[in-house]
Amino acid sequence: MRKIVEKYVELPKSVRMPMWRVWHWLIRKMDVNGNATFLNYGYSGEAGEFDHLTLKDEHEYHRYAVQLYCHTTRNHVFAESNLLEVGCGRGGGAAFLAETFRPASYIGLDLNSGTTAFCNKRHKVAGLSFVTGDAQNLPFENERFDGVVNVESARCYPDMSRFFREVHRVLKSTGKFHFADMIKPDDLATIEERLDHAGFVIVEKKDIRPHVVKALHIDSANRKTEIDKKTPGFLREAFYEFAGVEGSNRFKIFKTGEMGYWSFTLVKK
Repeated sequence: MRKIVEKYVELPKSVRMPMWRVWHWLIRKMDVNGNATFLNYGYSGEAGEFDHLTLKDEHEYHRYAVQLYCHTTRNHVFAESNLLEVGCGRGGGAAFLAETFRPASYIGLDLNSGTTAFCNKRHKVAGLSFVTGDAQNLPFENERFDGVVNVESARCYPDMSRFFREVHRVLKSTGKFHFADMIKPDDLATIEERLDHAGFVIVEKKDIRPHVVKALHIDSANRKTEIDKKTPGFLREAFYEFAGVEGSNRFKIFKTGEMGYWSFTLVKK
């Protein structure tokens, strides 16, 4: 199981979605108290970057994951915005942004119906809702959203170029695409080319790998403790890999730079 998690993106496209459904089913089964609402690697922040960020207890526990969302959406004006998050996972980022910045609406979309059902039950925030859908065939009309958010999800899609085109379609002409993901150094130019072909211009991009590594280093013991409490022994190595704890291959390739991590703010051409 650990090897499957480690090499997920290299699996045949036809099995990625079924495997992702199984993985989220396992998370729902083991996270009986519903506390695992963030699944990203986190962001440590530059000196003073988040000194202003006072979090309530639930979000303080997930501070580094919260900071990744804050960093990724740093160029968005939330007032009166309608936002879509594609690949929202267990909804922690969507709930935080909707509660803190109060956009007009925030829709979280995920492939897994069990996950979106969990999110709708778990997160009760004004203007926030969750729907089931495919990132490569978004169930929304053209130019509906002022912003689209995608954090650590696009790498798992069978056709990333199609996803980028769908984001372009549902964004308003003045909208922004907030995109953050792990990217191998040799793949960066290809992904930027795909974004260009989909009709996007890069407003800002940033290499945030050092900040992700620092966040994982600081948060590693906490992540491991949670996994040990909730996960049977035979699955723990797989979950350590998924969570990027120190000692995992995922942590090692981030630290060495074999795997990069970038954030983008994009607009339509």
